[in-house]
Amino acid sequence: MTLHAPPAAARGATYRRLWRAASPYAYIAPFFTLFAAFGLFPLLYTAFVSLYRVELQTPGDMQWRGLANYTALFTDDFFWLSLRNTFTIGVLSTVPQLVMALGLAHLLNYKLRGRTFFRTAMLLPYATSVAAATLVFAQLFGRDFGLVNHLLGVVGFGPVDWQTGTVASQVAVSTIVIWRWTGYNALIYLAGMQSIPTELYEAAEMDGASRWRQFVHVTLPGLRPTIVFTVVVSTIGATQFFGEPLLFEGSVSGGISHQYQTLGLYLYEQGWGFFHLGRAAAVAWVMFLLILVLVGVNALVVRRRARKEAVR
Repeated sequence: MTLHAPPAAARGATYRRLWRAASPYAYIAPFFTLFAAFGLFPLLYTAFVSLYRVELQTPGDMQWRGLANYTALFTDDFFWLSLRNTFTIGVLSTVPQLVMALGLAHLLNYKLRGRTFFRTAMLLPYATSVAAATLVFAQLFGRDFGLVNHLLGVVGFGPVDWQTGTVASQVAVSTIVIWRWTGYNALIYLAGMQSIPTELYEAAEMDGASRWRQFVHVTLPGLRPTIVFTVVVSTIGATQFFGEPLLFEGSVSGGISHQYQTLGLYLYEQGWGFFHLGRAAAVAWVMFLLILVLVGVNALVVRRRARKEAVR
């Protein structure tokens, strides 16, 4: 005689097995739902709009243009100027920012008195509103009454027109970015440094290595994944510069001669200044592809370097 489980118990066991199999997907479903609604769909719709002539006043009137929006971009001198400005400001802000963050993290990694206060203070610029920070720096870099020009005059230099000079304005905008993000990256480097085993430093110290040699031969190799991460994130952020150059003078053109107009400002000018939504969507996709290329190049460089070290 064969005994069978009650139907209700069998169904309950089946439901539990199904739930165990489906529960991981149920937990991550909210994220992917929000990503599809607010990330993937806008991305695909922007690609669709970039192939049409769409005006802000009449968004429902769409005329097929194919790749004409892209070819119009590549023949526009202001697009290439904004691309060059984005690269220049990105280098001027990213390189000093990461170098300073690495040095600050190295100092904070030692047992300093009040180091908790200094670590907390590092995040204050990041927590400050970009609008408030940019407006304050715009006053500091004022031509006639700015503090920066006053300090330059004290040491014997003449006043600099920070809002009309090409190099000067780009340096001023880069300074705002450096001030806001150096502390944030310093804390990321500090977390990476604290994950490096102390035995490596002790062994290097027993071998007579100075602090500088310990930093070069122990800290930097241990921080390589963290440095790659900050370089990638900073590259993405540099490609999307918008708030700082917009609020520095309050113009979407990026100065009287577009001398610090970035791709983000150029996109905004095309869409909400000239009302060409199709052209703005094309700029957005060019920026997206540019980010993919830059991240891909960085990943390729890191992979080749890792292979060379593996051969050694």
